[in-house]
Amino acid sequence: MRITKLHATPVAVPFRADEVWAFGRRRGLISVLLEVETDEGVVGIGEAAAYPSADIVLAVLRGLEPLVIGEDPFAIERLVRRIDLVGTWHHVRASSPAIAAVEMACWDIVGKACGQPLVNLFGGRFRDEVESFYYVAAGTPDAVATEAALATKHGFATCYLKVGSDDPHTDIARVEALRDGVGSDAKLRIDANEAWSPGEAVRMIRSLERFDLELMEQPVSGRCLDEMAYVRGRVGVPLLANEASWTRHDQLAVIRAGAADVLSADNQMDGGLLNLKRSAGIAEAAGLTVVKHSLGELGVALAAATHVIAATPNFRHANQAYGALLADDVTVGFGGGVATYRNGHVPVPSAPGLGVELDPTRVERYAELYRTDGAAFAFGDPDALSASHALPKR
Repeated sequence: MRITKLHATPVAVPFRADEVWAFGRRRGLISVLLEVETDEGVVGIGEAAAYPSADIVLAVLRGLEPLVIGEDPFAIERLVRRIDLVGTWHHVRASSPAIAAVEMACWDIVGKACGQPLVNLFGGRFRDEVESFYYVAAGTPDAVATEAALATKHGFATCYLKVGSDDPHTDIARVEALRDGVGSDAKLRIDANEAWSPGEAVRMIRSLERFDLELMEQPVSGRCLDEMAYVRGRVGVPLLANEASWTRHDQLAVIRAGAADVLSADNQMDGGLLNLKRSAGIAEAAGLTVVKHSLGELGVALAAATHVIAATPNFRHANQAYGALLADDVTVGFGGGVATYRNGHVPVPSAPGLGVELDPTRVERYAELYRTDGAAFAFGDPDALSASHALPKR
């Protein structure tokens, strides 16, 4: 079997509420759907987050064609090494989502050709469903309380909230509203997206400890592990590395620095599903658990990661997914809003390969939305350009 064609389709899917973080917002997500065709008629699907932009992902995919077309989709290790070394793409982190989409589609081909769901190819089921957190859109305390009620209604045991606003009192009020809204049993995960200096991080985390936080995600810069270790040694909330932990090489550095209690891993930021499994192995060797990070994903990428997580023991926390924000999806009967989850869990697809199919009608609808209004869905917020000029904020 040989790869004959790469077909990429960028789509823009709205959120039901804006995603807001310390330095920006977006009203929906853009993903690049990838179909990898073969000379035997088997077609694999993949998905790349539009990070840092859809234009870059599409350009990388065009650049990968000479390295991929004509290759055996079963020889995934060889193919990725060919991309990394012959193509020299391993030097450019912005190329990772596109490479990950190619690798994902190859795994889909392998699973379909073998008649096996991907989970069986990654070690077999350790669990039958994968827990996700409920992504609470940052807003006023009243809006957060409303989201908390929806999280409880849909059976989510973990809620995730962005902090790092210009006013620390706003952050505290939001976290308090979330805790009051979900009750004492739910887990709260708070993410500052590097917004704080070490001193401010210690002060803020100590102020928030009374809300019984599960994890504090990336309170300070991910580029200075000494700062993370400093904060970790002075607070009572476990730290989750995210921006510091996007590749296996980063994760190894975080472990050596003693900078976090839990590692975040992302197949799209580290070139593929095999590397997601390797990240978990690195964390396990260090006695740490691991959490799946997402830059925003639709049902294709969600299904792919679900297979790997289900086959890997030390994904012990709720993982990041966008079901609470998405207004729709592009797959048949998978992904989309929280109504498709079961008490905050994503069931592992049982069909061969990724186990999901694209819905042509919705793909075309959201491809047209990308063509007509794609710029409005991109990362970034014009208002933030005048409000924030430096990292950290405080």
